[in-house]
Parts: sequence; C-alpha cells; structure tokens
Amino acid sequence: MSPTDPTGPATLDAATLRQLLDAGHAPRILDVRTPGEFETSHIPGAYNVPLDLLREHRAELLAHLDDDVVLVCRSGARATQAEHTLAEAGLPNLKVLDGGILAWQAANAPINHGKPRWDLERQVRLVAGSIVLAAVLTSVAVPGAQWVAAVMGAGLTVAALTNTCAMGMLLSKLPYNRGASCDLDTIVGQLRDTAPTGGKP
Repeated sequence: MSPTDPTGPATLDAATLRQLLDAGHAPRILDVRTPGEFETSHIPGAYNVPLDLLREHRAELLAHLDDDVVLVCRSGARATQAEHTLAEAGLPNLKVLDGGILAWQAANAPINHGKPRWDLERQVRLVAGSIVLAAVLTSVAVPGAQWVAAVMGAGLTVAALTNTCAMGMLLSKLPYNRGASCDLDTIVGQLRDTAPTGGKP
C-alpha cells in the first residue's frame, strides 16, 4: 500500500492489488468510470458503478458492499471522489487504486478488453479545445466571442482546483458513454449474488 496522505484517501498500488487477486483474497473492486470506458477495458472481477450513479444511490449500494473495497477509475481522480462519497456514507476500509487503470495496464496486469472507446478525460479535452478554438476564430468576425474561451478557461481552472469536472459529468450521460447497460438493480444484483473473488463476476 502507498503511504497515506492524512487529507487524502488510502491507496493501493497495482502490484499489491494483483498479489491479492492472485492469492484469492481480492477486495471488492468498484470501477467508477462510465459504462463505455468500462466496456473498453477493465480489471477482471471488477464491478462497474459509474460515479454519478454511486453518488445518487450510495445508501442503496452501501448495504451490499463489503468492508474491503478498492475504487478504480482512469487515473485516480474520479475514484477519489467516489471514496469521499462512500466514506461520508459510513463505509470503512476504502482504498483507491494508485494511478488507476493506467497504472494497472502499465504493470502488465490482467485486463479484459472490449469495444474501444475514448475515455472521458480525452473527450473533455476534445470538447474544451474545440470550444476555445471556435471562440477565438469566431472573435475575428464577432467581437466579444473570445469571452467564451475565457469562460471555458475559468471552468477548467475551477475543475483543476476542485478536482471535479462538470463537463465530464455531462459527457458521461451521452449515449456514447452509456454503451453497456448499467443500472442500479443490475449492480445491486451482482453485488448481492457474487462474492468478491479474483474471477470475473
């Protein structure tokens, strides 16, 4: 386990999580990315619980979660937000996979692959960059349009300072990111009926 920041969540590195999986002592792994991202690639045995669904239904989910839970996202930011949500709801022993799925892949750990999709952070960069570019180009003919770029820059600054992303949450609701079926009843059924193991649920 990585050293714990008193103000941040406890973390678990990819090598340690892999050892737990190989030894048959796997914690419950919750992947809080969008269903589309999860479908593209995920840790075998992980459960997809998108961050927005987790926030909205944390009370219902809490009753079906084990004491030992590892949260996963692309790089750790969304998993950290999920950790705060579940910790506030009273779930102990939460850990965040240090470096997220990127660190897991870098460690050449086992991973399930599916239909390729752009991850949410890449989509945010595309949309934000396109809006800024369009605003600057438009400002040549429409005075004041550059303020749209300024507003976008301010939004990205706030997102960095608060470690949240309103645009990302909006994009996560698009059909592109909701490719696989992922609803509360399905998730609760999987959590209730499947004990945490190193295998795929």
